[in-house]
Amino acid sequence: MTYKNLFNFAREAEAILIMNGGENSLDKTFRYITQSKGGLFEGSFIVANLNNATIYTSVLEEETARNTGLDVKIFHSRKEYEEMMKESLMNINTVGLNYSSLSLENYKNLLRIIPDKEFVDVSVSISESRKIKDATEIKYLKEAARIASESIEKVYDSLKAGMTEKEVAAIVVYEMMRNGADGPSFSTIAAFGENSSQPHYSPGERKLKKGDVVLIDYGALYNGYCSDVTRTACFGKASEEISEVYSIVYRAQQEAMKIIKQDVNGKDVDLRARNIIDSTKYKDTFIHSLGHGIGLDVHDHPALSPNLDFPLKENMAITDEPGIYLPGKFGVRIEDDVIVKKDGFELISGGASKEIREL
Repeated sequence: MTYKNLFNFAREAEAILIMNGGENSLDKTFRYITQSKGGLFEGSFIVANLNNATIYTSVLEEETARNTGLDVKIFHSRKEYEEMMKESLMNINTVGLNYSSLSLENYKNLLRIIPDKEFVDVSVSISESRKIKDATEIKYLKEAARIASESIEKVYDSLKAGMTEKEVAAIVVYEMMRNGADGPSFSTIAAFGENSSQPHYSPGERKLKKGDVVLIDYGALYNGYCSDVTRTACFGKASEEISEVYSIVYRAQQEAMKIIKQDVNGKDVDLRARNIIDSTKYKDTFIHSLGHGIGLDVHDHPALSPNLDFPLKENMAITDEPGIYLPGKFGVRIEDDVIVKKDGFELISGGASKEIREL
C-alpha cells in the first residue's frame, strides 16, 4: 500500500490529516498509511500529501514509527504537538479529514489549533481506497485466514461435555495465538444448542451436551488485518433436521460463491444464496446480509447485501456467510473469506465441510 493511493479519490484535499485520540478513538487509516506492525500511536497524527507522509508522535512510539520508513517527527509536549501541526499545514489551505473516525473532541481541538483552514470530509475517499487490497494486504489477509482455518481442528479436539461457551471461546483465541495470530479480530462467538440461533450471541455459561449444535464465529488478527470465519458442527450425532439445515446453508454458500467475480453486483450474489434458502421450508430464516468486506476492520465495508448495489472489484476481500436461524432450537451459519478476482475468486479460508461435522 502506498499512501498516494488515497489521492486517487481525495482529489479535493491538498493534504490529508489523520488524527488519533486515546485508545478508544484510534483511526485505522493511521495503520493503513504507515503499515506499522506495532504501537498504539495514541495522540499522534499523520500529514500526507502526494509527495510525502510524515508521522508526528511522542518518544513512546519513536522506534516503532521509524521502523515504517516514513518521515518521523517527535514532540515532547502538547505545546510542541500543536506547533508541529500548525507548521506542517502552514502552506495548506484545504485539509482532508476522516470525519467517520474523528472524535468531536479532536475536531474541536483542530478548530482551535488551525482555525484558518478549510476542512473537507475525505472519509468516503479513504473507504474507497481501502476496499481494494494490494499484494501486501492480501498476504496478511491470507495468513489471518490460514491461522483461523487451521485453529478450529484443535478446538474441536478439545470439546468435552460440560464445557461452557466461555471456555470454548477462550480455547479458540488460545489456539489462534498459538498458530501465529496477534490476537482475535473480534470477540469470539461460541454458541451451543438454542443459543446458536442468535447471530450476534455473546458466550455465556451454557454447558455443552450431546446433540448440541456448536456454532463458532471467530477470526484471527495478523499484522492489523482480520479474518472472519464461522463453522457449525454438532457435538455427537446430528439430528435429521440439523443435517438438513446444514446441507441447505452449505449449498447456498457454494452456489453464491460460484458467481463472485469482478463487476458482479453484490446484491445478485446475496440473492443467489437467499433464493436457495427461501425455496425451502426455511423461507425467511436467513436474516442478515450474505457478506461484508474484511481488512483492517472485520467489517471493512459493505459487499453482499439485498438492499445495496455494490459492484465487486478485483482484489476486494469479502465474506460469504449464509445462515438459517430457528429461534429456540438452533442456528447454522457457514462463513468463509474470499478474494475477488477478475474472472472468479480465491478462497483464502480453509472451506467448510460439505456435511456437518459430528464431534
